[in-house]
Order: sequence, then C-alpha cells, then structure tokens
Amino acid sequence: MNLNHRLLRGPKLRRLIEHLIFWIIALALLTFYFGADKPNYLIPLRNNLFYLPVHIGYFYFLAYYLIPKYLYTREYLRFFVSLIGLILVTGFFTRLIDIFFVDPYLYSIQKEMNIKFIWDKMEGDFFDKLQKPYYYVNAIKGSNLIVWIALSIKFFKMWYERRQAAIEAELNFLKGQIHPHFLFNTLNNLYSLTIQMSPKSPFIVMGLSDILRYMLYECNTDSIALKREIELIESYIALEKIRYDNRLELNLSISGNIDNIEIAPLLMLPLVENAFKHGVGEKVGDAWINIDLKLKSNILKLKISNSKPETISDNSEKNKGNIGLANLKKRLEILYPNAYDLKLFDEQDMFLAVLEIQTDKHIVF
Repeated sequence: MNLNHRLLRGPKLRRLIEHLIFWIIALALLTFYFGADKPNYLIPLRNNLFYLPVHIGYFYFLAYYLIPKYLYTREYLRFFVSLIGLILVTGFFTRLIDIFFVDPYLYSIQKEMNIKFIWDKMEGDFFDKLQKPYYYVNAIKGSNLIVWIALSIKFFKMWYERRQAAIEAELNFLKGQIHPHFLFNTLNNLYSLTIQMSPKSPFIVMGLSDILRYMLYECNTDSIALKREIELIESYIALEKIRYDNRLELNLSISGNIDNIEIAPLLMLPLVENAFKHGVGEKVGDAWINIDLKLKSNILKLKISNSKPETISDNSEKNKGNIGLANLKKRLEILYPNAYDLKLFDEQDMFLAVLEIQTDKHIVF
C-alpha cells in the first residue's frame, strides 16, 4: 500500500472531507452574505471563488499557527503583531485579486488585460488603497466571517464533547453504585442465613455469583435485550425466594412480545429489589409482592406492588434503602428524557411503583 493510498483512508480522509464540506458551506454563506443586495448571486459567488485562496490562507495560518503558537501560550504581544502582519499580507493579496481577476470581470475589460493595463494599475490606485485602513477592514471581512464560523463550530463541539463526557461519567458512576448497593443487601441476607447455619447459604452464594457475573460483564453496554433483563429479575426473585421460602407470596406476570426489544441495563432491578427490602424484609409474618410487566407498542410498563409492614424502620435506614431509587431517577432523566414516567405510591396497606418507558426513545452516549 503506497503513501497516497494510506493518506486517503481512515481518520485523515474523514478530516479532509470535513474540511471540504466546511469550505463549501463557508463559500455559500459568504455568497448569501455579500449578495443580499445584488440582483442575483452569480457575481458574489464568482468573486468569492477568486478570494477563496486568500480566505483559506488567512484561516489556516491564524487557526493552526498564530493561535496555537502565541495565543494559547499567552504571548499576546507577538500574537497581536503577527496578526497585524497577517492582515497586511491578506490586504495585499486581496488587492492583487481585485486588479487581476475581480475588476476585469466586474467592468468587462478582459480585452485590456495586458502588460500595460497591469502596470497602469500598479502605478495608479493599487498602493493608494493599500494605504487606507478601511480597505483592510473590507479585505478581511470575509476571512473573519469564516474564522467566526469555524470558532463557533469548534467551541460548540468542545462544549458538546465535554457534556457527553460528563454525562457518560455520571452514568458510569450511577451504574457502578448499583453493584455495591445490590451486593450490600444480598450479603446482609446471606449473613442472616449463615448465622442460622442454614443449608440454603450455598445456593444463595451460587445465585449471587451468577447475578454479579451479569452485572460486571454483560451489562457494560448502552443497551441490552429486554429478555435478558427479565432473566436477571427472575434470577433475583429465585434468590430471594430461597431466603423467605413460604413466608412470601409472589406473582410475576409478563405479557407482550419482548423479542428484539432493548433497554438500558439495570433499570427494573432497583424497583424489584426495593419491593423485597421494604415489603418483605421489614414485615413480620407473611408478605406478598405482585410484579406485572407489559410491553405494548414499544411502551414498557412495570407495575410492582408489595405488602406494607405495620411499623416502618427509622429514617436513617429508610434513606439508605432509597439510594437505589434516587439512582434510578437520575439514570432515567439522562437516558429517557421526556420518555419515561415513574410514580411511587404509599398506600395504607401497600407500596406501589409504576414505571413506563418508551423503549424506542433511548438516548445512547
């Protein structure tokens, strides 16, 4: 593979295409800007094509040399002096383009384009205009417009990338919180069984191992199959049933075609976990949990109701248990903005949580 072939592949080719698109857009904007008061846009387009090499030279020298070399390093005096020099050079070449290209076409004097004509222009008003400051203002007007457009795009891109990075970091942090939170609750359950020397302990360890494997290795993606998330919930329920045995009455209902549907991972588990923690763990005697999951027209509706203990634990313990719900709300706001509805009800004899998600509105970062 030769050098030219390598240069026209991958990131370099993409960057070249981006710059070509930028200059096409810049040329169009300059044409509309300077042709607003003209009968048509042909003359401004032709003139801007003549000036385009000057614009390109001005832009790249300023953006890729003067700004990084002097402005970023806070050498403001050198930057200012160099910028003045760049403006003078730009004005000089703009004047050359005026004389040899723009004026002949503008005044239809192509036949006079000979050595005498050029010399007369050089002796005439060529240097007169270069001595007037307003000429340089007009000369760099188009170039500065291009620089302003480019800087606006650059700053918007920087802002967008930083925003995306911040959101992604927050999502990773929130998702990471689920793992220790879930592990903390499950280890508490395991601890109570080991104290009782229960033969169920090994089964909980095995079930916990499978769930943690899923959390650590399978759900490190932006989205995951809904069917797989449901399997996680079923595994978690099986794990909890080992602990509570006949003291718990649980009903799980799933309806709708869940094939080929994907959602953000670990969105439903906090609600299920919360139902066990506050509906079964705190209740003396028999307890119940009803889980109803429906999918219809890309709208996923999860409804979880659970029995309510006669006495509620102190606020400090309750606040610790609400970490999962607070985490869930933040993730929903980021991943499904204006595409979800989460309602929590504290009734007289039960807790009720209803979550609706538009599965096709998932924002991927």
